[in-house]
Amino acid sequence: MNKHSLKNIKIGLVVKKDLKAEEKGNELEKWLIAKKVEVIRKEYLPPNRILSDKIKKKAPPGLFCVLVLGGDGTFLSAVRWIGDQSIPVLGVKFGDVGFLAEISEDRLFDAVEAVLENRFSTSSRMRLFVKVFRNGKEFACESVLNDIVINKGALARLAHIQTYINDHYLTTYRADGLIVATTTGSTAYSLAAGGPVVHPSVPAIIMTPICPFTLTNRPLIIPDSSIITIKLEKPLSDIMLTFDGQQGMKINPKDILIIQKGQKPINMITVPGQDYFDVLKTKLRWSGGRV
Repeated sequence: MNKHSLKNIKIGLVVKKDLKAEEKGNELEKWLIAKKVEVIRKEYLPPNRILSDKIKKKAPPGLFCVLVLGGDGTFLSAVRWIGDQSIPVLGVKFGDVGFLAEISEDRLFDAVEAVLENRFSTSSRMRLFVKVFRNGKEFACESVLNDIVINKGALARLAHIQTYINDHYLTTYRADGLIVATTTGSTAYSLAAGGPVVHPSVPAIIMTPICPFTLTNRPLIIPDSSIITIKLEKPLSDIMLTFDGQQGMKINPKDILIIQKGQKPINMITVPGQDYFDVLKTKLRWSGGRV
């Protein structure tokens, strides 16, 4: 892309609420403006247990890309801001070690320069789409990049989570909760709960029970064409459904959840020389990886 066309470019910028990240974000914004690039900066909104219209505000259409300075939480917030649009997104690591950032802070300006010159490719990542039906009507619907989590409160009894795959009864999980994750989300909460690491290009959905009462209830990998139906078998007063750890809602005993592969993937910008397995072994501190 030549310099003459940069003045028509709009780039989204999402920055973690952190002094170091904000300083670098301000520096990047000034650098882009000097190149005649219009910058649309997303308002910082912390994770919220309750869905709201404010949180549902989406990125304006026509963005060339979205740049994210922060950790995985900031990246997931940016993905929710993008919504169903096919805007490519690039993560820059600040703070805690995460899996979603493609580059480190010291490579920021070189990477953005490459993006402005169209010297990049994208990796398509599947999202999950969940609908919540209440009293026979659609009550809520959300897309997630990492996971959907059904979780009981700290003092609540075990949840009884009745689970069907393609309308065929699978099992009733008696557990603290259940994680339904994408392969991208396999290195997030699912991994901490004992789930497998699955390469993002594998067409699969992962179901990982949280502290199951029955030890034979193990994580399950199913085809991404599967449709998962979930009901609560017994009424409990404190069961939360959370979306990518960003927003959530309380669910009622009679609610029905339908989870399936989303129609709109997220396009993650990739840079040359970054291998998934090198990132994986570094983040997980396996032998041969540098931290």
